[in-house]
Amino acid sequence: MARSVSAHRALVAFFLPWLLHCARLEAAAEGTPPWFWPWPPVGGGDDPYCLSWRVMVEANNAKGWRTVPAPCVGYVRGYMAWGQYYRDVGSVADQAAAYAAQISAPAADGLDAWVLDVDDTCLSNQPYYQAKQFGAYDPVAFKMWASRGVCPGIPAMQWLFQTLKGRGFRVFLVTGRDEETLGSSTAANLAAAGFSGYDRLIMRGTGYRGQTSVAFKSAVRRQLAAEGYRLRGNVGDQWSDLQGGCVGDRVFKVPNPMYFVP
Repeated sequence: MARSVSAHRALVAFFLPWLLHCARLEAAAEGTPPWFWPWPPVGGGDDPYCLSWRVMVEANNAKGWRTVPAPCVGYVRGYMAWGQYYRDVGSVADQAAAYAAQISAPAADGLDAWVLDVDDTCLSNQPYYQAKQFGAYDPVAFKMWASRGVCPGIPAMQWLFQTLKGRGFRVFLVTGRDEETLGSSTAANLAAAGFSGYDRLIMRGTGYRGQTSVAFKSAVRRQLAAEGYRLRGNVGDQWSDLQGGCVGDRVFKVPNPMYFVP
């Protein structure tokens, strides 16, 4: 009997770490922590330094960086996958919705509008960047990822999108994705992720290739303004989504410590 118990304990000791590791990976992919895992996640890096670095990123004081600092890869992984990121995005959505509620009812002419970015504002690329250890941007690899059309929707932004539509605002989705190669897959991905009923999906066409995000998105917003739209709000995960011309009456920055777009 004693030998049987010992053998059982040996099997548990051998398989349990592997089972916990698999469960942790599965939960991280779903964006929710398993019930048994402690907070904060193990391997989060130098948290005080990395927290300060993330604040500098969100405040737009850290510019031009190409990769997450090596000591902060674990920290960013934990931030993105273990709850705080989703709470932060939810707070942004709450503030944007509260602001929208303060605006008088959209005019009968239907020209009160909002602009939303797509990547890591509406659709999450977290699985892709986490698999690459938040390394330097690889346009070929990212295009292959985006063409699959499997980016999950970001729940708080799904709610904000529906809230804005429900209040009668026009909603334009503006993305730097290439229209020729990613147009159909992006539209299908948005529909599958709960972003149906937008007024227009505006992507980077051949005339805008090579331009910075600020230049491209400013040109798009100026065109919308020229069409008579009043841009009441502008939501994006990069400061380059929110800078330049015709940025709108108010901008809302979604957190993103995974990458920087000039």
